[in-house]
Amino acid sequence: MYAKDDLQQRWWNLEANLTERFGKKPDLEAILFLIGVQEFGDIKEKFTKEQKQDLMHIAVCSLLSPSGYYELEGTDADGWPHFRQLKPMPEMNNFEQENFLKDHILLYFENHSF
Repeated sequence: MYAKDDLQQRWWNLEANLTERFGKKPDLEAILFLIGVQEFGDIKEKFTKEQKQDLMHIAVCSLLSPSGYYELEGTDADGWPHFRQLKPMPEMNNFEQENFLKDHILLYFENHSF
């Protein structure tokens, strides 16, 4: 994990890259949605509100799997991945949770050569 200043700079760089690629600055939820779609692997023109929430859940589980918080159990008949929580999340305030998630998002993009 990096110092907060470095985290913020790396986050701004990611936002700039995504803005350049998609023409619009994404918020944290949009980035989670993108990761969820990537991990789900089935790009559709429209997702229901529930499916969008499921995609963000897939993203969070996928992001936190390398740190040992979740593991993939398998996929259902429709191809949706299901995860099992391995350990509880550490106690954090909202700001700390956001930075924790941002750090894992940055690691995800580094590992996926973005």
